Order: sequence, then structure tokens, then C-alpha cells
Amino acid sequence: MFTLEDLYGLTVSEADGEVCLKVSKDKGKDAHELLKMLYAWKEQADKLSSEEISKEEYDNWRYHYPKFDTTQRWAKVPSQELSDALVEMFKDQLKPDK
Repeated sequence: MFTLEDLYGLTVSEADGEVCLKVSKDKGKDAHELLKMLYAWKEQADKLSSEEISKEEYDNWRYHYPKFDTTQRWAKVPSQELSDALVEMFKDQLKPDK
């Protein structure tokens, strides 16, 4: 928890008599990414609470996150080795820099 405080600006506070954790979006890019993940989680938890989705669907979302996350766009990036191999294969087709 303390590492999360250092990395993401996670702080502990109290709201309505309950202990809460907050993410400081001013802490940087990583904090912003964590905040987006928490909003995605909250969205699914709200759907479960309102019975928009079943517990089974909620668990499926949780266990396979971020695969089934629809709140963000996720892209798979090829490995550096694959990228290098593709560049090597097509280097003769690339336009030379002027």
C-alpha cells in the first residue's frame, strides 16, 4: 500500500464515516492509468449492483481484466524482435530519407 502511495499518489482518507483510498491524478501518467482502471472497475461494480450484469459476468470481467474492459482501448504491441524482423524483411521497400 505504501508503494502505491509513492508511485501513484494513493492516499487514505475518510468519507461518510468510511475509510477511502484516493488516487492523485497529478502524480503522473501511471497514476492517471491507475485511475482509469479504477473507474472501469467501478463501472462494472455499479452494473452488478444495479443487476445490469450477473455476478458470473462480473467475475468473468474481473478475472480476465483488461481483456473484457470496454471503457478503454487496449492495443497489443508487437515485440521488438518481431518489429526488427519486419523492418529487415521490408527495408528494401522503404523509401530512403532525403
